[in-house]
Amino acid sequence: MPNIRFTTHLQRFFPELKQGVSIEGATVAQVVAALDRTYPGMADYIVDEHGKLRQHVNIFVDENLITDRQSLTDPVTERTQVFIFQALSGG
Repeated sequence: MPNIRFTTHLQRFFPELKQGVSIEGATVAQVVAALDRTYPGMADYIVDEHGKLRQHVNIFVDENLITDRQSLTDPVTERTQVFIFQALSGG
């Protein structure tokens, strides 16, 4: 199962969230859905109502930024490290 890591920002809203949690899924979209089942409401912080990655959120699969921000079809494996964090913006 992919290993998921988060920024501490999400832990403010989900105090039970643990770094390095393993979640089942073959794509980033499946991982986000499984995270939402485990931590209800989490998907709302990651994707919009259409399942598209929110503008100020980035997801890396291993060391690569995902390429499909629309449907999150980037594949993951049981050895994959997934990093979810809010991007910094502003000036």
